[in-house]
Amino acid sequence: MKATLIARTRIVYAANSFSELVLWQVPAPVPGSVHGFKYRLAYVVDAACVVRYDNEVGKGDHRHFGDTETPDTFSTPERLMADFQKDIERWNNENSHS
Repeated sequence: MKATLIARTRIVYAANSFSELVLWQVPAPVPGSVHGFKYRLAYVVDAACVVRYDNEVGKGDHRHFGDTETPDTFSTPERLMADFQKDIERWNNENSHS
C-alpha cells in the first residue's frame, strides 16, 4: 500500500495570512509516531510560518507556536485540525495590533 492523500487545502484568511493543511494515510507509522498518518499544517502570516503541526521523520508528532517547539500527542485527524484551528485563533488573539 502506498501513501494515500486524505486532504490538501489552502485557506486564505487575509491578504497577508493563510493556512495550508496536508494529510496522508501511510501504510506504516512515520518513525517517531505510532499512527498511520503523515501531516503538515502551517499557518503563515506576513510570509512567516507562525503555527505549524507536523510529524517529520525521527521527531514524531510536534507543534511549533512562534519560536517554541513542543511534542504533541496525535489522536485523530479531526482532533489535530481542531487543535490547529485553536492555535491559529490563539496566535491571532495574542498578536493582534488593534
